[in-house]
Amino acid sequence: MGGAFFISLLGVALTALPGVSARFLVAQGLTPEKLLQPSPDTWPTYNGDYSGRRFSTLDQINSGNISSLALAWAFRARTAAIKSTPLEVNGILYLTTPDNVWAVDARFGHEIWHYRRVSQGDHIGHRGVGMYGDWLYFTTPDAHLVSLNAKDGSKRWDIELADPKLEYFSTMSPLVVRNHVLVGVSGDVTDIPGFLDSVDPETGKMQWRWYTEPRPGEPGSETWPKNSDAILHGGGMTWMTGTYDPDLNLVYWGTGNAGPDYNGLEREGDNLYTASIVALDADTGKLRWHYQFTPHDIWDYDSTQMPVLADLTLGGELWKAVLFANRNGFFYVLDRATGKLIRGKPFIQTTWATGIRPDGRPMLGGNSVPSEEGTKVCPDQSGGTNWMPPSFDPGLGLFFVTARESCGIFFSWKDDYNAGDAFRGGAVQRLAETNYSALRAIDVATGERRWEFPYTVQSWAGVLSTASGVVFAGGSGNLMAFDAKSGKHLWHFQTGSSLYAGAITYMVDNRQYVLMPSGTTLTAFALAEF
Repeated sequence: MGGAFFISLLGVALTALPGVSARFLVAQGLTPEKLLQPSPDTWPTYNGDYSGRRFSTLDQINSGNISSLALAWAFRARTAAIKSTPLEVNGILYLTTPDNVWAVDARFGHEIWHYRRVSQGDHIGHRGVGMYGDWLYFTTPDAHLVSLNAKDGSKRWDIELADPKLEYFSTMSPLVVRNHVLVGVSGDVTDIPGFLDSVDPETGKMQWRWYTEPRPGEPGSETWPKNSDAILHGGGMTWMTGTYDPDLNLVYWGTGNAGPDYNGLEREGDNLYTASIVALDADTGKLRWHYQFTPHDIWDYDSTQMPVLADLTLGGELWKAVLFANRNGFFYVLDRATGKLIRGKPFIQTTWATGIRPDGRPMLGGNSVPSEEGTKVCPDQSGGTNWMPPSFDPGLGLFFVTARESCGIFFSWKDDYNAGDAFRGGAVQRLAETNYSALRAIDVATGERRWEFPYTVQSWAGVLSTASGVVFAGGSGNLMAFDAKSGKHLWHFQTGSSLYAGAITYMVDNRQYVLMPSGTTLTAFALAEF
């Protein structure tokens, strides 16, 4: 598509039908019951539903007609790059970049309202909003949680989650569960502890807080050095959105790396509950179970990827499982009621560990400890995957993930502790010799790779799968579609900008749309109408 045509079409999207949005300005009514069983034509949470599968039952777009998939409209944010997942509720999209929220007509890309906030802090990116009834919730670069009226974007309240002077910030899309707004913090380059909060959606008052490092004397504190204050500033940020099992009333959340990142001599022990998945009671925040993917993490292997909930039959036995493609390069299947390891298997090249023991602990590779002279370790600090959300097709039993093949030279040195300053204890030099990414399909029954599609460069895009057997992912600015069973490349569109989020799909007026953020532009695709 030529640039002139794209600009012309974009201009229409921003100005056409100015009155069309008015009829949508009615009560949204996104009740807890509707969040439990969302309508298949909408996308009301970060992952579409509580499971984290990013799988849609919509099938209007399929392998037989996808060649006619075309750009329907585009909306330009004119701020930072869009790294968020928009929500779609009642024909309205809710989109974010740091300090900005928009309501956009889902059929034509016409702006309904725009809220802007000015804050100090780390504007590294933003993942989106949460929604409850007629209210929206979003986090800010100075670690606040703000609630807006979904009808007009007016502010309801603004609370501080943590002190931004300590370099706390927040990027995540809040998860709304029952009458709880669950939200966490970022900032793991410093010496501060991570936590997850539950906030009352009406008043903004805190209901409970769970710290990723236990308080001295609590269970898990024995995994930190005695006679040391390392546990008080140990990292473990809750960067990304979690998932929820309503039957067990458990929320599942990944935690970040310990601090300092690369110098483990400062914090001997496993360092719970960093680099872990935790299952918390949604109403109380009480820890039910944990599984630590990378005990005593010295490679910056944040475990803040998406926990995906699935019901599987493995070896003739039914399992309610959590699927987790981890930054450390291993793909895990866990029992989501107990945290018991069912399987752990690498999905990329790993040298820091060679496998996972039956007791769930990794078998460390030789010569993998960061050092002053430098140690080669695979994967590098960005990991086998990262923030980009995966997808799971329950019918095919395939887990789709943007995988990274990479290695780095890991250095370690002593960092002096200064409150609020960077506290890494080393650095990493990425190696160009092995540095590419691919869309990989993992058979969850075996843990084996079913197929892959290599990208020419690293990709930071997430994945969407649909009931029609089409998978959407991408790289190098290309939104791409693949056959879910075989990995055959079916379609692509060059957006002209980098992809830092995952696609979603929804249906309005009996027309299915696929939506993908690209740079500062939100692009919507639908089957061409002739």
